[in-house]
Amino acid sequence: MKKLTTPFYDILGVSSAAICLVHCLIFPLLTILPLGLSHNPFIDLIFASIGLFAIFKITKKSTVLVSSLLIVSITLVMVSILSEIFFDEHNDLIYFGGIGMIAGHLLNYKLHKVNHH
Repeated sequence: MKKLTTPFYDILGVSSAAICLVHCLIFPLLTILPLGLSHNPFIDLIFASIGLFAIFKITKKSTVLVSSLLIVSITLVMVSILSEIFFDEHNDLIYFGGIGMIAGHLLNYKLHKVNHH
């Protein structure tokens, strides 16, 4: 079985964070339309879990800067999601966390690519 590489986890993390960020930005607009849609924070939790898995794999081999950025970002995302699940309180930390995760994964991908060429 082929071993998955760090760039794969970066791509997975960027994709998950970008989809989550688009979901978080666009979904409130869709709830205005009479489509019967309602927000479910467990969908956000699924995206965050994928991101957490990618971060867990990446932080073992990344720089302190990248690891710190990813850990702080996923913490912001998780705090936001859990506050919505347990306290029905939405906060904007999820947006900053999503942007930080995208930036961290892209930075790690760039650093990994430079170090292996």
